Amino acid sequence: MPTDPLRVSDRKTTGAGAPKSPGGKPSIVGKLRIAIYYPWVYLTSGAERTLLEVARRSRHEVTIFTSRYEPEATFPGLRDVDVRVLDSVSVHRSPLQVARSGLRIFTRRIDLRGFDALLVVCEGLGDLVVLRNLGIPAFNLCLTPLRIVFDPVYRANHLANRSAFERLLIRAGSVVFRWIDRLAWRRYRMVFPISAEVKRRIEAGGLAPAHRLRILHPGVDLEAFVPSTESDRTFFVPGRIMWTKNLELAIEAFRRFRERAPEPASWRLRIAGIVDRKSEPYLEKLRELARGDDAIEFCVHPDDEQMRSFYRTCFATLFTAFNEDWGLVVIEAMATGKPCVALDRGGPREIVRHGQDGLLAEPDAEAFAGAMLRLVTEPGLRDRIAEAGPASAARFGWQPFVDTLDRALEESLHDGASDPARRRQEKEAAV
Repeated sequence: MPTDPLRVSDRKTTGAGAPKSPGGKPSIVGKLRIAIYYPWVYLTSGAERTLLEVARRSRHEVTIFTSRYEPEATFPGLRDVDVRVLDSVSVHRSPLQVARSGLRIFTRRIDLRGFDALLVVCEGLGDLVVLRNLGIPAFNLCLTPLRIVFDPVYRANHLANRSAFERLLIRAGSVVFRWIDRLAWRRYRMVFPISAEVKRRIEAGGLAPAHRLRILHPGVDLEAFVPSTESDRTFFVPGRIMWTKNLELAIEAFRRFRERAPEPASWRLRIAGIVDRKSEPYLEKLRELARGDDAIEFCVHPDDEQMRSFYRTCFATLFTAFNEDWGLVVIEAMATGKPCVALDRGGPREIVRHGQDGLLAEPDAEAFAGAMLRLVTEPGLRDRIAEAGPASAARFGWQPFVDTLDRALEESLHDGASDPARRRQEKEAAV
């Protein structure tokens, strides 16, 4: 790492000798220093994977700031990244705990001296950090705005089993948060939603105008996930085990599938993924639902190699999340040459071309069971989908994602460096 990184204003960004980006604008010479903020780094979820891939693939110097870091519980590669831990923030999601966490993030000032930009990896509360950390260009890599406020499907499912008082409390809190969050979003020069689904939530919530939004699809490690022709009679359900993944649907669909499948006793369902502490009761609920059925198995906290092995040997995968932001595990299945039956909502609609490289199904067990049965009984269907998968997955690699993010930051910072009014505004905000 350079000991004295150049500041944006010191770099050559104009004139005949300035390098050009693919968009034709001059690029900034030398490394930028990018501060990334994400409140919780304690799982092996898509958020932590995104942090890791950006940090190790970016051509700039990346430092991650977080309010909770558990290196033994997340990806080992993050130990090689500059991760700086701030005051702790709870991961619990009760209304009171969320309010406390939001207040702590809002009041936190980060020492950003020497950094060129602040990139917030957003799942909701992290936005609040920009309200006290002024005077530095801010950007948003948006996994989703806070779902209880901005995702009506999530909100309906979340409130369904709540008491009348809890529903009232959550709705009142949502009104307040929406107002505060809109203030925070004014700080962002650019926002990078990870899917059209996330972009819709942003626009419907009045968080940012379309001209400041640029969709960036995260990808997978195309060298780690390679096509496999191995296949046993297992439907594999990969991903985080939590209530938003709607795994009851996978269990019920599998049972209905076996009622009509050839040699029903030979088929298995494998559910594998991480479980954080707040999701342990949900896992117990699933175990109770599957109790007495030896064909359904759970694998909790598998490592990366176990997961890749499950992909390589399965017959097909299932993805049942009720309104997923994006869907990395769908792409991982494609890259491994395994068909995926995905719920026809949210991010998977942008990934799967129905009948060509996967199947989309309505959110009920009968529809999923029917799609699963098609893969078994319809001549040639599974093989055609499996063969098309790797080429489809190749649209979504990590390096193109990070390269595009780097270029967008460079171009925006260059535009700001050449805009006296913007510079003056940001300096005044820092006073």
